[in-house]
Amino acid sequence: MKFHCPHCRRESDYEDIQMDADLIAIIKIQPVFGKHHNLVWAYCELFGIVPLKTKRKKLRLLLEEMKTLFQSEEFAYQKKRYQISQTGIAEALNVAAKKNFAEHLENHNYLKKIMISISEREGKSAGIEAEKDLRKKEAGLMSGSREEQRVYEKEVVPPVLKSVPPAHLTPEEREDNKRKLRELMKNIGG
Repeated sequence: MKFHCPHCRRESDYEDIQMDADLIAIIKIQPVFGKHHNLVWAYCELFGIVPLKTKRKKLRLLLEEMKTLFQSEEFAYQKKRYQISQTGIAEALNVAAKKNFAEHLENHNYLKKIMISISEREGKSAGIEAEKDLRKKEAGLMSGSREEQRVYEKEVVPPVLKSVPPAHLTPEEREDNKRKLRELMKNIGG
């Protein structure tokens, strides 16, 4: 559909403008995937996104869905929510991309089925690691050894404060500040 710009009277095509907007959105989404962007593209190709000129909107929508998956690191399948790491998502994408399908994919159900098993595996391994850490901490506490206990306590690093130049106050200003502080402490109840 062609139209004329009301300001410059230049003839433009709405499809070209929309194509530019879709392609810009596609390019801007790429950094979200990091080192896994090739796997995401290989997976999106399973949906039949060629020729890009006519299927650019479908590609943009697929990439936005994958962006949401990568950022939230969770997905839902049959009214159940699953947690999965970005590494697990990449593993599932790799499996799906290597599968030879007779027809183009219509939805993400195949990928979700793969991600469910990976999610459950990650959950089990995280639970096992947490249990091992808890047992080690418990053993350290039972033995009464402070050294073993310190190993499991997280080291707290105080934040680095900005260096503030010393204030040049007159003795009257200092006394006034002390008076205000005393009043404030009395109002607080301390």
